[in-house]
Amino acid sequence: MSDIEEDECFQDAHESLPQPTTMDLDTAIMEAKKAIHYFFNNDFEEARKIMEPWAGSSMYHSLGTSIFAFLEAILTFEQKYIEKATGAVKQCMTVCLKQRKHITLTQNIGKMVKKTNYDAYTIEEIHAELCYAESLFLKSMLTFVEDETLVSFVKAGLKIRTCFLSYKECLTILNNRKWENNAHKIHFESGVRTGIGAFNLMISLLPAKIIKLLEFIGFSGDKEYGLSELEAGYRERRGLRHVLCSMFLLAYNLIISFVLSHTDGDLDWCEKVLTEELSLYPNGVWFLFFKGRLELARGNFEKSLEWYTRSWKSQDLWPQFHHICFWELMWAHCSLQQWDLAAMFADTLAVESHWSRTIYLYQKATILMMQKPPAQSEEKQLIDTLMMQAPTYKQRIAGKSLPMEKFVIKKTERYFAQKKKLVLPIFELMFVWNLFRMVGKRQDLTLNMFKVIEDAEKELAKTSKTEYHADNEGLLLLLKGACLRQMKHRLLAENCLKRVLELDKSIKEDTYLLPYATVELSLLAQDQGNIQLAIGYLEDAKKSYTGYLLESRLQFRIHSDLMKLTGKKAEEILA
Repeated sequence: MSDIEEDECFQDAHESLPQPTTMDLDTAIMEAKKAIHYFFNNDFEEARKIMEPWAGSSMYHSLGTSIFAFLEAILTFEQKYIEKATGAVKQCMTVCLKQRKHITLTQNIGKMVKKTNYDAYTIEEIHAELCYAESLFLKSMLTFVEDETLVSFVKAGLKIRTCFLSYKECLTILNNRKWENNAHKIHFESGVRTGIGAFNLMISLLPAKIIKLLEFIGFSGDKEYGLSELEAGYRERRGLRHVLCSMFLLAYNLIISFVLSHTDGDLDWCEKVLTEELSLYPNGVWFLFFKGRLELARGNFEKSLEWYTRSWKSQDLWPQFHHICFWELMWAHCSLQQWDLAAMFADTLAVESHWSRTIYLYQKATILMMQKPPAQSEEKQLIDTLMMQAPTYKQRIAGKSLPMEKFVIKKTERYFAQKKKLVLPIFELMFVWNLFRMVGKRQDLTLNMFKVIEDAEKELAKTSKTEYHADNEGLLLLLKGACLRQMKHRLLAENCLKRVLELDKSIKEDTYLLPYATVELSLLAQDQGNIQLAIGYLEDAKKSYTGYLLESRLQFRIHSDLMKLTGKKAEEILA
């Protein structure tokens, strides 16, 4: 019997019996499975109806209610939803605390000298420990967004550490307890693998110095171990968190690996998983979205537009999820140089989304610039207005500006300093967002992009030199070199990238061009199989440049490349 059939049978039986006044663990898990099935079929309200009535007494119902509220808060970034989610998570933690194993100070000291007898724990106490770890994770994430101060960051960090230690305790329970009921073990193991796997994977992506500090206070970050745990959790399809494992792995392979590294995720694995999940949830907003992302990652931009549109139109309860689709649709249209359609989605984001109006307004302006409106036209006046408005919406988290917003604000200042001109700013954004990798899988689109860059080069050559001439020249050379690398013209690419480095003393503001060009040279060496030269360029980019815009994002990518090329872990790289 399939999971769906099992859920339907349970639903029929459940509805025909009188409703109980207490909720036992087995029934709670079964109802959680049913809610998950509804949730991933876009029936969010039905899932909520199952969870909310028991949220004050059942750990799994309370956890499910917290997750729904958490997703709503993260998607909207609105204070009322953040407060609602915070309340739901606090309630969940209270429910879990009541059912966790209560350890006295004497017992806690005893744990240091002899092994704990986990067989003495009830099955409810064990699952309460796991649900508590999961609620702690939700609480720590909400702490980041509910109060943007340094104190909140410290609080969130402490909660994450407590959460990780709780997961480690769960792993110890899993490995040391004698399990009488295999179903209870499967669901518990599913959660442990999800948490331990996600923590190890995420921590492994951080730069080496940060990992060294985190390991000192008890965290661990082993990428291969993290991936293997998540994959094991996904393979056990009976496990309650099976679908969460698939979501983590899809997000890693299709999004995180593209943002924080220069290596594709396992796209074939994603294809297989999405085929399986879409057969179960053909209209599921999340899997439709990931299918769009898979096509985007492969350079199939036209197909990605179809899947993103299906995801967007598959549900209306969470219009905020539409914004994620609009973001992807905007970049897909930019890659196809369909500027009118890209501008339409950029405008919708700027009007409706609360994430970063600074970035959205600037992106809209840069897309409109690609249409080359006349100097006195309404379109040109709109671009000027957008450039003026963008900096006014800047955000500060823990007292600091967001790196991409800081980058964008610098560019708006440059726009006015250069008499209301910028050099291919939308291509510049596509480069720093790592979209050249995807466009590079389509030689026709790469050639189209290359021609636009060449035209901009000719135009720059005709203008009189200004104080920012070297910055503009360096940007065009970097973009041209990146295109040429994708087109396999390696000597021409190398020439362009080395010319960027020769502008070192002349560049006034855009010093980020130098380390980014150095990393492109490393990628060029990797393409040619010259691993030692590639490592040399990465080490140079890592050590020779500091204090430039978007430094942290490049450091993530350098870290990932060094681990891949050297076969070492983070602590070995640091040593």
